[in-house]
Amino acid sequence: MSLDVSLAESRGALRVLALTSLREFGVDALITTREGGVSEAPFHSLNLGMHVGDDSRRVSTNRARVAAVMRVAPERLVMMSQVHGADVLEVEGPTEGEADALVTSSRDTAIAVLVADCLPIVLADTTRRRVGVVHAGWRGLSAGVLANALAAFDDPRSVHAIIGPGVSPRVYQVGPEVADNFRDVPDAVLADAGDRSRLDLRAIALHQLVGAGVGAAHVEAVREVTDGGGLFFSDRASRPTGRFALVARLLA
Repeated sequence: MSLDVSLAESRGALRVLALTSLREFGVDALITTREGGVSEAPFHSLNLGMHVGDDSRRVSTNRARVAAVMRVAPERLVMMSQVHGADVLEVEGPTEGEADALVTSSRDTAIAVLVADCLPIVLADTTRRRVGVVHAGWRGLSAGVLANALAAFDDPRSVHAIIGPGVSPRVYQVGPEVADNFRDVPDAVLADAGDRSRLDLRAIALHQLVGAGVGAAHVEAVREVTDGGGLFFSDRASRPTGRFALVARLLA
């Protein structure tokens, strides 16, 4: 697994991490940062979450800016209500609902997941026919959201995955009620004080992707993390806070 696949670049007013290694598979994918939007503190400035207490008009403006850099109409930037579950939704155009993973074969639709410490993961079919995005916190990983998302592809062996920025095990302390879900995952649960542990979500995601049939050489991860809420929003660092996104679309 590579740990340095992102490329910071400017798209319009936005500073993003471009996941350039997916372009050979016909996928344009990027991760937004906090920069380039119109929201005011504590949501400054590119908050994309409607559910966090920000002014909805500002959020709509921010989302329109993301749609523009993805070259889709605002209504074709599709996001769902995320519930930390394992449901996957097939997207063909503008739609609403609850899901924590989206997949599409549409070439005029961008799909996105919102995060602020959970892992955003993009799944790209190397045959250039399909792309998916996954919101993967500990609850979703425990519930099987990655396996469910991969089941929406013809063959997991043809899938290339990139794991985006999330909270690192350096600061992600959990109790046994969380850690006990992942004690069978190598290097995922690290001992801490008392009954507390530190959890490595990236190690869990890699383990589950490979276990579901994705080749280890086809899994990459970005170097950046959300710790501290600097470049990215972090719910653990401050509340209330905004949400950033992993956005992907198939290229024509």
